[in-house]
Amino acid sequence: MENILSREKNGPIEILTLNDPKKLNALSEEMLNKLQDTFDEISKRSDVKAIILRGEGKAFCAGHDLKQMQQARQSSDGGREYFTHLFKKCGRMMLTISNMPQPVIAEVRGVATAAGCQLVATCDLAIASPSASFGVNGVNIGLFCSTPMVALSRNIGRKKAFEMLVTGDFLDSETAMSFGLVNRVVLDQEIQKETFLLAKKISNKLGQAVKVGKKAYYKQIELPIDQAYEYTAEVMSANMLFEDTNEGINAFIEKREPDWKTI
Repeated sequence: MENILSREKNGPIEILTLNDPKKLNALSEEMLNKLQDTFDEISKRSDVKAIILRGEGKAFCAGHDLKQMQQARQSSDGGREYFTHLFKKCGRMMLTISNMPQPVIAEVRGVATAAGCQLVATCDLAIASPSASFGVNGVNIGLFCSTPMVALSRNIGRKKAFEMLVTGDFLDSETAMSFGLVNRVVLDQEIQKETFLLAKKISNKLGQAVKVGKKAYYKQIELPIDQAYEYTAEVMSANMLFEDTNEGINAFIEKREPDWKTI
């Protein structure tokens, strides 16, 4: 279990790989714990500007570990306490991705189903290969994907999301892109390069600005429009007072590269 989540750092970019291919990189309790601990640790690091999340083997992530969940049914309450704990733990991990200062990019090859689809929807950006497919198909086994629909319904239109939830049908990568679940589709042999280039482009921006911008993005999108404008006006005003923002604007006016003091 030590290598269930592998890590590689390439400059300011952290690459995380779900590394349990025999279980199709399922979000077992062990995987959730590893992801939570890793995201918590990276959130505090100013030297990491962007994160890539990928899966080892033929799947990105097949959702929760159903065998592990079935074992919990043997408890005296039929697993109720365990299931509540598990789904809340998963929700906390998903929220951590949204709340951390660094953008997280999902690099998706193979299936991303149920909580695996939720994971893609939760990541700030997603690049998929033609082999990728996306589904919230719990309904096929009598388990409606209620927690995955939280992120899914915030990525794609209501009727499309509900259709996926009640039919269990999968989207191919091109359809997922047209629905807004992924940013682009790239050939398998190019996807790592393309994802890294996106992460690199982000990492070249002022980290302070990206940090406040990501936080503001997720907060304003849940506010009524008048409150959203009021809130973002305050955010931009504070951003304008950054020393490095002043340098960035001067550099643009003077047609030179900015000499930012913070990493």
